[in-house]
Amino acid sequence: MARKLGRTTDARMALLRNLATDLIIHERIETTEAKAKDLRSVVEKMITLGKRGDLHARRQAAAFLYRKEASETEDVIQKLFNDVAKRYEDRQGGYTRVLKVGPRKGDGANMAIIELV
Repeated sequence: MARKLGRTTDARMALLRNLATDLIIHERIETTEAKAKDLRSVVEKMITLGKRGDLHARRQAAAFLYRKEASETEDVIQKLFNDVAKRYEDRQGGYTRVLKVGPRKGDGANMAIIELV
């Protein structure tokens, strides 16, 4: 069963969309352990769409991810399909790694780093 992360469905989906977009852009982010574990399945699906590479997959990814600039020359969709997906052509899943960091100083929440392998 998926975690609710203390949010309504809309807020949870917006959170995961934002985290997935940032992970594709930066390739490594620090967040809570629960968010990182939920984010893993979302990003794996996006990279699988990127590996498929057809127009329908591109539109599906564009419908989920936010339109942010990954660099001066490309946005997040272009980076996903041109750079990230090409890196994992020979790999069947397991594109992300979750590393536990320890408790956050303020509230003691377990923190983790999620990164693209």
